[in-house]
Amino acid sequence: MAFHGKVALVTGAASGMGRLAARRLASGGASVAALDLNEAGLRETRGDDERIRTYAIDVTDARAVAETVRRIESELGAIDRVMNAAAIMPTDRLMNQAPELVNRIMAINYGGTVNVTYAALPHMLERGRGDLVNFASVAGWMPSLHFGAYNASKFAVVAFTEVLQHENRASGVRFACVCPPPVATPLLDQAKSQPKILTQMPPISPETVLDAIERDLERGKLMVFPDRNAAVAVWMRRHLPRLLWRNLHRVEGF
Repeated sequence: MAFHGKVALVTGAASGMGRLAARRLASGGASVAALDLNEAGLRETRGDDERIRTYAIDVTDARAVAETVRRIESELGAIDRVMNAAAIMPTDRLMNQAPELVNRIMAINYGGTVNVTYAALPHMLERGRGDLVNFASVAGWMPSLHFGAYNASKFAVVAFTEVLQHENRASGVRFACVCPPPVATPLLDQAKSQPKILTQMPPISPETVLDAIERDLERGKLMVFPDRNAAVAVWMRRHLPRLLWRNLHRVEGF
């Protein structure tokens, strides 16, 4: 594992990628602050592992996030890694989604990432070390039918993280923007509109994603594409956008 610190903060830790990341870090000896709104899920994540400390919090509340980060550093010590994994992914055609839902997707997926970053990153910059790992997605590069709101939130995470890294590239802090294809986690269950594209892209394992993060942090790579399909999708978006959209319309049937 590329993590050599003592304290990690993981959002979205009540299930899926966040849960696995928290448990893996704890198994490696780290003290882990596991954040999520889902208290029952947090209890399951923690189990009987005393190295995992849970904090029930809404990442869209900037003030609460800042207070929680201060509490974590007081209770556990300086934060050496942040993993922003909190996200929701309700799917549908944009005009079938209420604007309140579209804004909530942005508030959690992007706004939560911003809030946690602003609360925790300054301390890492002051110390000249640490890891900031923001979870975007292939959906942050490749727009897709049914995924418009989710796309917008992940495009924002990609841009935010890329600029942030370049503005702080000599700081000693390592940055990773994680861009996986579909991953076999409960997040996929939120795709209630049943986008057919998901049947064309078998999900990869969350372990594959976490392994790629550690690998690319050691290599100094900002954009983490965990498998070939992710890299190919981004290449197609850049170089063959018309073909990509034709394929998407063919798959979805409209």
